[in-house]
Amino acid sequence: MSTATENGTGGNRSSEKTYKKTTSSALKGAIQLGIGYTVGNLTSKPDRDVLMQDFYVVESVFLPSEGSNLTPAHHYPDFRFKTYAPLAFRYFRDLFGIKPDDYLYSLVNEPLIELVNPGASGSLFYLTSDDEFIIKTVQHKEAKFLQRLLPGYYMNLNQNPRTLLPKFYGLYCIQSGGINIRLVVMNNVLPRSVKMHYKYDLKGSTYKRRASRKEREKACPTYKDLDFQDMHEEGLYFDAETYNNLMKTLQRDCRVLESFKIMDYSLLLGVHVLDHREGGEQGQAGGDGRRPVAQRVLYSTAMESIQGDVYSAWGAKMGGIPARTHKDEKLLIYLGIIDILQSYRFIKKLEHSWKALVYDGDSVSVHRPGFYASRFLKFMSTRVFRKTQPIRFSPSKRTRTSIPALKSCSQEILSSQADERNEEDRRDRLVGARSLASLDGQGTQNKSLTDQHLCQGSGGGIGRS
Repeated sequence: MSTATENGTGGNRSSEKTYKKTTSSALKGAIQLGIGYTVGNLTSKPDRDVLMQDFYVVESVFLPSEGSNLTPAHHYPDFRFKTYAPLAFRYFRDLFGIKPDDYLYSLVNEPLIELVNPGASGSLFYLTSDDEFIIKTVQHKEAKFLQRLLPGYYMNLNQNPRTLLPKFYGLYCIQSGGINIRLVVMNNVLPRSVKMHYKYDLKGSTYKRRASRKEREKACPTYKDLDFQDMHEEGLYFDAETYNNLMKTLQRDCRVLESFKIMDYSLLLGVHVLDHREGGEQGQAGGDGRRPVAQRVLYSTAMESIQGDVYSAWGAKMGGIPARTHKDEKLLIYLGIIDILQSYRFIKKLEHSWKALVYDGDSVSVHRPGFYASRFLKFMSTRVFRKTQPIRFSPSKRTRTSIPALKSCSQEILSSQADERNEEDRRDRLVGARSLASLDGQGTQNKSLTDQHLCQGSGGGIGRS
């Protein structure tokens, strides 16, 4: 378990954080000394294919405070530094284009920055000054689980370097005074150089998934699932291609986690609102923001991590994924899956069974890996991320309005032509009717004259007879 006194940045020992009775400054110094030695020593070993036994190798070196023939002197307590699977992790770093000199420069040459931990794990987090790497303290069971995970992790990265899963670059252990402090080096998801206006830890669960009052009082709080639904009720909108690529990546990553029986992971989501301008250039954080324009690590940005090649004019420079709100505000999204070193073992089964008796079993965060993955994906694909409807020719509003207009126009033309024809027919019928009437009149007159003559003729004939 970790203990911590009042938070501080390391200038005053009485206000400095401690982890397992080790001050933060001593821990940072030991990390940099140990990694500097082990990575430098590894450069003398030739490159070769990774073998199965390489995943289980542990190298160890003792670094006394007075120094030795192999190690420099230092002003920290004596300690032993262990490196797990050095050749396998060297392969992982090579896969992401991390050169040994760049790795050393990031972790050793510049001071490490201590971050505030929003979670309940009690872990310490350190960020490199160039914003590339995160160093996190992990528990013994998490370190052992990562060791067992390495062969499958190796296979997955070979098949799919574009992933939102954590990218592990090293696993180490510091031993001093009978205490073991285990560390993992991984990618940084949220760059300091970009102001995160909203930050979320999402699991797809509703049980106790709201940020605490203490968390909300922080300058940059990390909200949870229920907070997201309150603050972004309509979700975040992506164009169809980006949405499909993002969901394809999440689905693939969740299948990998499910195959390893991993659960209780989260999606760390940072939202930068492009329309906000705060005290200077748009998109800059309040700190030094010394993020290189061209990052050294491949597939490290959110844009590069999702499946396919997605480009955005406003998001490419800053590495975020372009999105919009339902009010059409432009956003940049930064995200990654975190906390994957939790397997569904007996203690988790027991925890879920107890919570399911008291609460709704489908709403708690601790669940079976298969159900957890399905619920996670459903929440992300329907509540968090949404697809904007593309404007196409046939179903568009313009087309829908223009087609009836053409129809009505043609109908008017046909109607006017029909009216003209009807008018002509009516005139013809009137003329014909007048002609018939005149003919009928003449016929009647002639008929009456004939009848008169017949009557006269017949009357004379009778008289004569």
